Amino acid sequence: TVCGNTFVLKPSEKDPGAAVMLCELAKEAGLPDGVLNLVPGAVDVVNRICDHPDIKAISFVGGEKAGTHIYRRGSMHGKRVQANLAAKNHSVIMPDADPETMINTCVGAGLGAAGQRCMALSAIVFVGDSDQLIHEVAARAKNLKATAGHEPGAQVGPLIDQAAKKRVVDVITQSVAEGAELLLDGRNVV
Repeated sequence: TVCGNTFVLKPSEKDPGAAVMLCELAKEAGLPDGVLNLVPGAVDVVNRICDHPDIKAISFVGGEKAGTHIYRRGSMHGKRVQANLAAKNHSVIMPDADPETMINTCVGAGLGAAGQRCMALSAIVFVGDSDQLIHEVAARAKNLKATAGHEPGAQVGPLIDQAAKKRVVDVITQSVAEGAELLLDGRNVV
């Protein structure tokens, strides 16, 4: 007899591709049918997950509006809900950091997947004289080829939709208005 928990994976309706591939890999690896269940959809599917009596716990990573909804609705039905909302990830760079490794890591972590993954690097904190490296990070990022992700040579793909682009432009604009020094401006990247 085999027993244990099953898993319902509800990816973003805007970009479910990675979740589909993950499920395919799990099946290839021998995970029995019904252990990992992919359910695509939008709010109606989220509500069914929150309301279903056989689902005992929900874990969510994403935006504040969706996470607050999931937390409230799931908790209302007695579920344990873990919600990591609007997380910001930081990297602390020490003075003895290897410059080449640090630059590659920060550019990849900040701009990989166009910065739209939950573990994307949002801020770099430089300690001591390591702050001189920020200009090298900006220069490396400036040389990346931004284009459709499927095109040959693409290094940074597009944002998921116009709302995401507006959010990025608004954050940059507000930061500059509040006194931030802009080393690299991506607001006009198409």
